[in-house]
Amino acid sequence: MLGPVLLAASRSDVIRRIVSAAPVTRPVVDRFIAGEVLDESMAAVRKLDQQGLEVTLDHLGEDITDRSEALRTRDAYLALAKALGAEGLGGRAEMSVKLSAFGQALPGGHDIALANVTPVVEAAAEAGTTVTLDMEDHTTVDSTLAILAELRKRFPQTGAVLQSYLFRTEDDCRALAGEGSRVRLVKGAYKEPASVAYQDKREVDLAYVRCLKILMAGKGYPMIGSHDPRMVAIAQELGRRHGRTLDAYEFQMLYGIREAEQQRLVAEGHRMRVYIPYGTDWYGYFMRRLAERPANLTFFLRSLATRG
Repeated sequence: MLGPVLLAASRSDVIRRIVSAAPVTRPVVDRFIAGEVLDESMAAVRKLDQQGLEVTLDHLGEDITDRSEALRTRDAYLALAKALGAEGLGGRAEMSVKLSAFGQALPGGHDIALANVTPVVEAAAEAGTTVTLDMEDHTTVDSTLAILAELRKRFPQTGAVLQSYLFRTEDDCRALAGEGSRVRLVKGAYKEPASVAYQDKREVDLAYVRCLKILMAGKGYPMIGSHDPRMVAIAQELGRRHGRTLDAYEFQMLYGIREAEQQRLVAEGHRMRVYIPYGTDWYGYFMRRLAERPANLTFFLRSLATRG
């Protein structure tokens, strides 16, 4: 029951101010956020790279309200691409973007987001890396996939995220399972109505497996975004069943979560990519991480009790 409450809180300015101001919050946030500035995130990239882990970086921010904010997001990613290129990390680090941070929700937002994200994708290619378009709530899916299709005309390595709790996702998986396509499959972290999404955890899990079967049987490159041991094991079995080598798909997990499991997969020869968020606008991301897993909320509350 706490999940929907926390997801609602992730969009509350009042709760944002309370949580952000609490002196006990920062040490807990540091578990999930790699820092507020680019240099801090790059330090995290270097550390994980030394451990055999690949990364994808997300400059935090979403639901922006004016064009100037969208331009700041674009410029932050351009700086990130430049830093990755300068350090020769393009082969190990990619970038994840939320199109709402590029202006997708503004009037005329589809075209604004496309115009703002295109130079980021160009800069990523110059740095030897690529971009994955994060998926947000269901109202953005059509726009996001249309922008993906446009970007892939010039940059076919551009990836997308699909969320198994949406009823439409199996069809989207079929459409994106072709040659050269890169798809990160996740369960979903937004509060969606029963008219468009499964509400029961078991149904979401079953949908995840159905989608994973489609992607693993296809000709694209599946990216398994899950911390669930069952899904990891199912993905490994599907990889064997379809004759995929260990470099023909990858696992992705969030920064600060299940680190021992990340290392185990690397030791087995799997590609393991860590999703690294950074930036000052961490609140919405942080609250969704608490909503996703009871263990995260328990960790947060225990820290509040210990430090309070």
